[in-house]
Amino acid sequence: MLRLTWVQPEDLVGHELRQARLDGRDASAVADRWRAAGGGEAPPRAGASDRAASPGLRALAEDLLDELAALPSALADSEPTELDRIRALCPHWPSPGPAAPVSPARLEAAWLGRAVGCLLGKPVEKLPLTGIRRLGRAVGNWPPTRYFTARGVPDDVLARYPWNRRSAPTSLAENIDGMPEDDDLNYPLLGLRLLQRHGRGFGTDDVARVWLDELPAGRAFTAERLALRNLLAGLEPPDTARHRNPFREWIGALIRADVHGWTNPGDPAAAAEQAHRDAALSHTGGGVHAAMFAAAVIATAATGTHDVHACLRAGLAVVPPGSRLAGAVRHAVRLAGAHADFDTVVDELHAVHSPAHHWVHAVPNTALIAAALTHADGDFTGSVSRVVSGGWDTDSNGATVGSVAGLLAGSPAALPAHWTAPLKNRLATSVGDFDGTGFDTLAHLTHREATRPCPSPT
Repeated sequence: MLRLTWVQPEDLVGHELRQARLDGRDASAVADRWRAAGGGEAPPRAGASDRAASPGLRALAEDLLDELAALPSALADSEPTELDRIRALCPHWPSPGPAAPVSPARLEAAWLGRAVGCLLGKPVEKLPLTGIRRLGRAVGNWPPTRYFTARGVPDDVLARYPWNRRSAPTSLAENIDGMPEDDDLNYPLLGLRLLQRHGRGFGTDDVARVWLDELPAGRAFTAERLALRNLLAGLEPPDTARHRNPFREWIGALIRADVHGWTNPGDPAAAAEQAHRDAALSHTGGGVHAAMFAAAVIATAATGTHDVHACLRAGLAVVPPGSRLAGAVRHAVRLAGAHADFDTVVDELHAVHSPAHHWVHAVPNTALIAAALTHADGDFTGSVSRVVSGGWDTDSNGATVGSVAGLLAGSPAALPAHWTAPLKNRLATSVGDFDGTGFDTLAHLTHREATRPCPSPT
């Protein structure tokens, strides 16, 4: 029996109930009805439960999802999705200005850094923090300063903490042969294709058209998969982000943000606005804020004239200061400055966020990204090592941090060869005609879009 992940109504209810608790909606009556009917919790780590619901329970799930969506949120005023309302809440919104120059070499370092961080995190994605630590420590690779390996790991540790089954064949050190396909690289490619077709003045409808043309449904997950489903059902943005989509504040929009920062060097406001138009197809609230934060951080790093701490401050400037995301980032930065041992920082972040959040939610993952970059002072190996050591969405976090730290490093030659050489200047993808493309070519294509005159948004 096919159990397509991230779309089954009976699984979505549990995720929506969790999201309701996070954003202050009183869903207790709905939860009681769901449990009384035999409904279960959301799958803790997988995308689908093992068994399909009965027709009656599935119909109830669909009704309850709509009821939950209609409940008012106590955070609606402090965490808006609309760009004009976000800007109104941000007293330090960056002034618009002409973009600074960015070299193809710096952009290549960003593409490479994104691939390295993603690849480091791939084999341990979905594993609990304890398992990631044991796998690294078993071979003296903790914190991980080289790719994970199964060689030398005791059998009992491997049995208790099996690698990510899809990623291990291509992402363990002994198996790497170029950059394997991953959604964390597919989305920058889609973003590049978006800019090639529509320029930096694209609209959210243009994002939808590119997805429908170029994004295989099986390569989309969580909020993106549901946005595609909603498009095919005839919904239009922004309803595509809201309808029966409990993943709308997860990390998906953040992992699409890099290209918007890369193509607006020195202009974090423009980068954030561009990321907003992209994110609005599939995300709301904190999911959109996370994308805007990442884009602004990356745009600031792309100039090569700011340290990582200034970059993070630029990111916070485009996020409503009273939002959960801004508070989590500020807390993470404080923790990183207060503790010499990053494992202590991670333990505190998990104690705060793990009880309430799914491991793919944008709030804890963005906090971990900020903590790792702060603690490592933007150093490339230190940054990707720390963020992957923190667990949660390891490959996505590694990718974003690798992009920022790659920009700060400034050129491919500045990245340690033991990270970049196994990539063989080649990535695999199912997006368009990019399969097998080199990172140097991608950097030149990105540079072309960064320097192309930008019309007003459509």
